[in-house]
Amino acid sequence: MNLDPTKLADWEIAAAAERTMLSPGELAERAGILPGEVIPMGKQLFKVDAAAALSRLESAPSGKYIDVTAITPTPLGEGKTTTTIGLIQALGKRGRRVTGAIRQPSGGPIFNIKGSAAGGGLAQCIPLGPFSMGLTGDIDRIVNAHNLAMVALTARMQHEHNYDDATLARRGLRRLDIDPARVTFRWVIDYCAQALRNITIGKGGKMDGFEMESGFTIAAASELMAILAVSHDLADLRRRISRITVAYDRSGNPVTTRDLEVDGAMAAWMADTLNPTLIQTIEGQPVLVHAGPFANIAIGQSSIMADRIGTRLSEYHITESGFGADIGFEKFWNLKCRRAGMCPDAVVIVATIRALKMHGGGPAVKPGLPLDEVYTRENLELLEKGCENLIAHIETVRKSGVRPVVCINHFYTDTPAEVALVRRISEAAGAYAALSQHWLKGGDGALELAEAVEAAAAEPNHFQPLYDPSLPQRQRIEKIAREVYGADGVDFMPEAEAKLIRIENDPEMAAFDTCMVKSHLSLSHDPNLKGRPRQWRLPVRDVLLYSGAGFVVPVTGDLKLMPGTGSDPAFRRIDIDTATGQVTGLF
Repeated sequence: MNLDPTKLADWEIAAAAERTMLSPGELAERAGILPGEVIPMGKQLFKVDAAAALSRLESAPSGKYIDVTAITPTPLGEGKTTTTIGLIQALGKRGRRVTGAIRQPSGGPIFNIKGSAAGGGLAQCIPLGPFSMGLTGDIDRIVNAHNLAMVALTARMQHEHNYDDATLARRGLRRLDIDPARVTFRWVIDYCAQALRNITIGKGGKMDGFEMESGFTIAAASELMAILAVSHDLADLRRRISRITVAYDRSGNPVTTRDLEVDGAMAAWMADTLNPTLIQTIEGQPVLVHAGPFANIAIGQSSIMADRIGTRLSEYHITESGFGADIGFEKFWNLKCRRAGMCPDAVVIVATIRALKMHGGGPAVKPGLPLDEVYTRENLELLEKGCENLIAHIETVRKSGVRPVVCINHFYTDTPAEVALVRRISEAAGAYAALSQHWLKGGDGALELAEAVEAAAAEPNHFQPLYDPSLPQRQRIEKIAREVYGADGVDFMPEAEAKLIRIENDPEMAAFDTCMVKSHLSLSHDPNLKGRPRQWRLPVRDVLLYSGAGFVVPVTGDLKLMPGTGSDPAFRRIDIDTATGQVTGLF
């Protein structure tokens, strides 16, 4: 494909590639999906009937399972999805039967600062427009199902406030006695909308709802998104939805979606989301897209179902974990793999010299502003200091029992001496190291990376979780903080302390998995602390309970579950060509 990413925008490369991409039938055949397992979704897209495919593939041998994670990124991102796609393409170039699994992009980043999650340059997925703008509707269904629970909750609170027990009984209702001060559920929307973080609802007369404080989180943080990522089948999804806690009554007992009798309708909204969408790289390899939780505020993984399908269809299945190894890989390691009953054969850590220089003390990297010249000129001293961050992530992956592969994601301004330094430090820390130019050259540019991944996947490993599931929640949090983040300890704020005591006194809740909420811009809770912070403690200010997903969710630092839109958002440059219908400006 004769396309130059130094001269063409990502959307222009995608548009050119889409003119010769595989038809849905050709893609299904290449992936090993049978005609009866294809669910058409328009002209360019289709879903895979997950139940049918998994039933057929249940006894098929599993291919090599590869996870892609990263160092602590700059706000620009370090090309983790681009590397995932480049590796898939390179393995295809090497004649391997390969599939991938990535998350569906959220409208929040797409129309804000970070952009889509299709990769970039000559290592991206197509069709870019549909992929970036709704795909086959899974996020819409999650938003509708989630907000339906809020409709049920707020309507019930209004009716209980307005009517006595006898009137409620005539209407077929029992009083749930919901405590308005302990409503834990909020509304969701798939945008970064800081103005909706804290709102008052129900203003007006008694027929206008129950007045109370509420707010919105982004759809990626919805418990339903987490449930989609970890569900094994429709029955599992249905069971988990019925267990979601939306509030507590005045006696402190949980009020669930089952209590509101909305769980069945929510499951009906969600049923089709269990089927992953299949798209392709610009070089024609199949990629499953399923679920879209962020790693800093949620589990940060594509679905268990997508990985179960992919590993049985291919020799190599590449899956991606969100953000750095401290949060994305940690949750892959201790949550996803245990629930899926799967172990990775290799783990890739994506690193850029740009980000390592920032961690070495370079000037702030800010979206929309030109990079300081330190990032485009050789500076070995700054780079070597910043490699402390890379070493921390290598050590994290090695604690899982796997020897990682460091992918040096090459920028044209990187010098041979800088590349050699990162390679030397990576290998001294116990990792493989490979230079990759997939953004510039596609699969051909990632052949060294593919070779290193194959070598790593051929090695025996001793993959095991960081902690035993029987370990109390408080001790798990401490262990993650000390051994993954590098903290000296944990400080539990009073609200978090009270909730942890209640959780630890309930055997069922105490056994839930621990899914941390933490900044992705630092190994610590503070996004301003770069490199490898020393002598700090992790503050846990709140603990959320996702009883349907089965997660205890400690919230650290000042992180918000609803991100904000910046002053120069991407939507200013996104448009549509009215003559062709081509979406322009996506990246």
